[in-house]
Amino acid sequence: MTDGERSLAIFIDFENLALGFQNRRERFDIHRVLERLVEKGKVVAKKAYADWSRFQPYTAPLHEAAIELIEIPRRGQSGKNSADIRLCVDAMDLAYAKGHIDTFVVVSGDSDFSPLVSKLKELGKHVIGLGMQESTSDLLRDNCDEFIYYEDLGQQNQLPSGISPQLPEAKRKAFGLLLESLLALRRENKEVLWSSMVKDTMKRKKPSFNETYHGYRTFSELLEDAAKEGLLELETDKRSRTYVVTRFGSEMTSAPPPEAESSETKKKKSRRRRGTKKKTGQGATAETAPTRGKTATAPEPDEAAPLDPVAEEEPPREPGDDGPAPADLAPEPEAVAAEPEPPSGGPGGGDIPF
Repeated sequence: MTDGERSLAIFIDFENLALGFQNRRERFDIHRVLERLVEKGKVVAKKAYADWSRFQPYTAPLHEAAIELIEIPRRGQSGKNSADIRLCVDAMDLAYAKGHIDTFVVVSGDSDFSPLVSKLKELGKHVIGLGMQESTSDLLRDNCDEFIYYEDLGQQNQLPSGISPQLPEAKRKAFGLLLESLLALRRENKEVLWSSMVKDTMKRKKPSFNETYHGYRTFSELLEDAAKEGLLELETDKRSRTYVVTRFGSEMTSAPPPEAESSETKKKKSRRRRGTKKKTGQGATAETAPTRGKTATAPEPDEAAPLDPVAEEEPPREPGDDGPAPADLAPEPEAVAAEPEPPSGGPGGGDIPF
């Protein structure tokens, strides 16, 4: 499902994250994490593990984000790695029981999760790691298929929106969400930005999105209006007859890539190539035509050629025979002189001629 929509399961080792935030003034923001992960696909499971009596200020934001809080007793009663073991058991349970979940996100920097990551990859799952730079193990980071640092979530490249402030507020919000979704698809290395793909990303980022609320009957009208405002460029796919976004944001100021050619230019080039091929084929036919004619009118020398060596060969002659060629000396049967026959009559027989 690399080209389609992924199904994500998120497992948060909150105690490990709390270690990274001990010497920081800022607090952990779960919304920054979820906004980045919904760009990967559809989140179907979210669980966080900790002794929540120690992290009471974080329980309300996590609960509002629809994250299941797994209560782990204090370390003095259950041991140091109780949260890690519970997280691994739940992750393997989902890996075997829920085959449609193809991507697992481990929000932690603890190297103890490296065997879990390796086992999930053996099962054909895509594993994404997310953690703090200071508290993330190199072993876990290198073992994941993809790793995201929490510090990088707030340093996303902001595109110059170019949205006119004179537009209604509803349209400005729609265009802002549209550009954010297009940027998210570019970060996921999506080359062809289909309109349906863009809309699905917008609904994952904001489930309450509806184009009718912003004054459009269809999503295609929203794209057309954004193109009129100069925010993006559209092309129509020949097969599906749906819109495809070719450029947007800062890409509008740069020159189009050499591969991005209009359909009319491609048609002209294909016609020229076909015309060249036809001319080349006609020239080859004209050149081969006289050759075929020569082959048809040249049987005489070809047939006469094998007669020459036969005519030059002569049968062996008797010594002293200097007459003409054997072909000229071949006597006819009538011209051969017959030798005198002995007399047919014996004694008392017929007369012997003198």
